[in-house]
Amino acid sequence: MIAELQQTVAHYAHALDELNVPGLETVLTEDTIWTSTMPGQGTFGPVAGRAAVLDFIRDGHTAQTGRVRHHLGNVVVTTTDAATAEARAYLLQTRNTGESIQIVSTGVYTFGLRRSDGRWRIAELTLTLDNAL
Repeated sequence: MIAELQQTVAHYAHALDELNVPGLETVLTEDTIWTSTMPGQGTFGPVAGRAAVLDFIRDGHTAQTGRVRHHLGNVVVTTTDAATAEARAYLLQTRNTGESIQIVSTGVYTFGLRRSDGRWRIAELTLTLDNAL
């Protein structure tokens, strides 16, 4: 079960970076809630519902320059039962412009996951950034 949860988190990061909307739809619940906290900026969100989260992600892709990657590591499952789980992962976000590679931000993701249709899906994402973007 832990490997399945870690794979769900990894699939989210890959789909996010590629703007793979069908892939994101597969890993997000219909009622997904996304919230972010950034030092000096406060809290953004919650963005409620998969459609709203996907719109938010699309807007983010439109605004970005270069190739952005979300490197999620040290994924730890902190609580779980047969239908719900929580996982935490460190974020290292990079941008490659073709001329330079930059570390954009670091932080911690907390994922609330729910078993749905025989697979784990992300029901809640909370991102706490260590720095302002």
